[in-house]
Order: sequence, then C-alpha cells, then structure tokens
Amino acid sequence: MAITVKKIDASPKMNLLERTYLREILRGLWITNRHFVVNLTRHILNLFRIKAKPGAVTIQYPEQHRGYHKRLRTAHYLAHRENDDGPRCVGCMMCETICPAKCIYIVPTEHPDPNVEKQAVKFTIDMGRCVYCGFCVEACPEDAIRMDSGRLDICSYSREGMLWDMDRLLANHHDPAPYKDEEKWLDEEF
Repeated sequence: MAITVKKIDASPKMNLLERTYLREILRGLWITNRHFVVNLTRHILNLFRIKAKPGAVTIQYPEQHRGYHKRLRTAHYLAHRENDDGPRCVGCMMCETICPAKCIYIVPTEHPDPNVEKQAVKFTIDMGRCVYCGFCVEACPEDAIRMDSGRLDICSYSREGMLWDMDRLLANHHDPAPYKDEEKWLDEEF
C-alpha cells in the first residue's frame, strides 16, 4: 500500500480590492463613526432631558470608582488573630507549597504559647511573580492569607519594592468601599 501526498495551495489568489484591505479599512471607519454619532446623539438628547439610553460612559477614575465584584482577586493581605493582633498564619507552609509561581517564602518557628503550634517569623510574597491564581487562599487552613483587600495599586519603581514582607501584608487590610452590591452587579450588562 502506497502513501500519497496531496498538495493544497493554502493562499488563495486575492484581487486588488482584497490585497489593499480598502474594504476592511472602510468598514472599520464606518463602525467607529457610527458609534461616535450614536453616542453624541444620546448625550445631546440627555442634555435636553429627552429620554434616551445613556451614551458612552466615562468614569473619572481617581475621583470616581466603578467598584469591583466581591470575588475579585486583589492585593494579598494577612489576617490578624482575634486575641493578640498578630498574624493568623501558623507557618504550615501549605500556601508556599501550592503556589505555582513559587513567589511565597515562609520561615516558621515555634510559638511561645503552647496552645499555638507554630508561627511564621518571616512571610514574604514576591508580587512581581504572583499570577493571582488564588491557590494560596484556597490552601490556607487558618484563613490567614486573603486576596479581597480591594486594592489594585500594586506597583513599584524597583524589584525590591515588589517584595511584600509581613508588616506590609498585615497593614494591607480589607477595604469594603470599592466593592459593589451583589444585586446591582448581577443586573449590569457587560
């Protein structure tokens, strides 16, 4: 039995109009201009208090805030213990083990209180390497590490600034203000 090879020409011949992409450029310009005219008309109608759908909505970001869904993964923080205001982390190393980016570094030690097994002396997250998968939050048995701080301002001028130590993680508390009401969020169209 012989194997045969069939050659197929993958590039069909295009005419002059298709080679210049003129039709596609004009289509793109038509769509852009249509959106411009429709949004401008809606803004003018709303300006004269004639009922119309809202035009394009511009949010002035630093002053106005759209809000986030409460399940959005934002900057990490360490939760405090209820009794002594220390970190809730017991140094079990589960978050460090499960992290696919290997960006969590923990140094555990014995806790002076005999009721608590261990504690973390050092807890560092390299935010420059973090992929925001949330595995560390899911793996933590003590609910010590959280990703619902509501903060997205994770930036630095150096790589060393992206290394968040325990003090910064403890200070990065949950801010409920940027989150939306769930009922309003579910009703919104995207």
